[in-house]
Amino acid sequence: MRALLPTWSEWRPAVRAPGADLLAGLIVALVALPLALGFGISSGLGAAAGLATAVIAGTLAAVFGGSRFQVSGPTGAMTVVLVPIVHAHGASGVLTVGLMAGIMLMVLAVAGVGRAVRYMPAPVIEGFTAGIAVVIALQQFPAALGIADAEGDKVWQSALDAVRRFAGEPSLATPATALGVAVVILIGGRYLPKLPFALVAVAIATVITRVFDLDLSLIGSIPSGLPAPSLGFVHPDQLGSLLAPALAVAALAALESLLSATAADSMCVGTRHNPDRELFGQGLANIAAPLFGGVPATGAIARTAVNVRSGGRTRLAALTHAVILTGIVYLGASLVADIPLAALAGVLLATTMRMVESASLTAIARASRGDAIIMVVTFGVTVALDLVTAVAVGVGFAIVLALRSVAREARLEQVPLEDTDHLAEEHDLLHDHIVAYRIEGPLFFAAAHRFLLELAEVADVKVVILRMSKITALDSTGALVLKDAIGKLEHRHITVLLSGLRPDHHHRLCAIGALPAAGEDALFANTREAIDHARHFVPVSRAKPLARHWAAETPDHEDTETLVR
Repeated sequence: MRALLPTWSEWRPAVRAPGADLLAGLIVALVALPLALGFGISSGLGAAAGLATAVIAGTLAAVFGGSRFQVSGPTGAMTVVLVPIVHAHGASGVLTVGLMAGIMLMVLAVAGVGRAVRYMPAPVIEGFTAGIAVVIALQQFPAALGIADAEGDKVWQSALDAVRRFAGEPSLATPATALGVAVVILIGGRYLPKLPFALVAVAIATVITRVFDLDLSLIGSIPSGLPAPSLGFVHPDQLGSLLAPALAVAALAALESLLSATAADSMCVGTRHNPDRELFGQGLANIAAPLFGGVPATGAIARTAVNVRSGGRTRLAALTHAVILTGIVYLGASLVADIPLAALAGVLLATTMRMVESASLTAIARASRGDAIIMVVTFGVTVALDLVTAVAVGVGFAIVLALRSVAREARLEQVPLEDTDHLAEEHDLLHDHIVAYRIEGPLFFAAAHRFLLELAEVADVKVVILRMSKITALDSTGALVLKDAIGKLEHRHITVLLSGLRPDHHHRLCAIGALPAAGEDALFANTREAIDHARHFVPVSRAKPLARHWAAETPDHEDTETLVR
């Protein structure tokens, strides 16, 4: 637990030179304000919930999180998950889910699960991110078109309903506002990336709406301050039905926060976040935010990137962002009330455009057909179903395709005998009924049965020598298949000898009962000894020899024994 708690050494550089962090925190706050409002509204709990999340979660995650650059708050990916929860369980259900997810995140942190994100395949991450961008964009269609009550269980269904109803009664003011805000943000951000064009565009849209008295839907009044903390939203009879949504929220919060922290590390030289501590900080943030009426939070990739690019160096920058937003909540609530919903929709539409890295998508699509399939499947499931299912399906596809590729590479082929690597002894057997196989690479479930089929074809021999020293990995399936193959050979009165068996593989074969009938007497340290022993079983003969080479081309990976060469 001590490793998960903050230390004074993390804050010492901020105290000595706070200037850069204070400026970066101000810039991030100006960028985060419209996003917090927009995501709060999109979640279904309102703008006040988005601000409360940005303040409470942003503060706790800055202090207790595992990255010194991470900025946390409401995000579009989390909003996608929260919308169906609001429809099914109401606002109290969302708050309870956030509290339960926070507890789960802290358990994951203590269990050390945070390090598992490094094994996430890149095609899954890219497909997931692109899918989130599309879903967030679809969520904005009703507000951008001025349709307040679009219907549909899925995001794409409500977007289609909004388009259909807008086509029946078109009104240009609302979509023009959303489009104008998005264009200003995209163009301005391209040439002057450090300026808060999102805030500027929203301010201009608000002024134009009031001056010309445009008929646009507004945010409306929000509380000028945070509510007192309360657990009144928790209903014990709902906890069972909210367990699955809480698991989904916890999984998404962990995934998005760790990916965001990893992205921040890649933008700075010599920095590395603590993944378990990051989960711990996000857990605290998600426990506290619902007490003040806030929605579940995660690390925000866009705001974290702004923090890094604006010169943030320590946790003070993220904390400053939360403090400035607190001042806005208490002092500027009346100004926020006049912001058009279409303007916030434009902010989020621009955000989705900047989320997608077309170069990364193209590179992965060109890398291999398998990577392209994984990315497309993850993207499709994200848009059509939900985010957690998309990650699970994407990782599942990645595993299946990897094993398929491994199994296709494994092969059993006949090779000419050469007078190298103990093969001189094999040449002496050219007139004997002895066959020697060399097994290389991992003998595991994806390729073991092909090995059995090939080995079972051996005929007209008295002794089979299996050279085992080159096996890199042997799982239980491989051991069982080897046992079956040895049994079939011995049933045909063929003696089986093993050479070069590693101690760990010897233990597994013994546990499975896969050693030859002779037991330890059939095991030899090297092939030379096995060949000398094999000569006692066969008379001198002129039978045609048979020698094959089991090859599985395995890439040279230091830490991976389960990839087949």
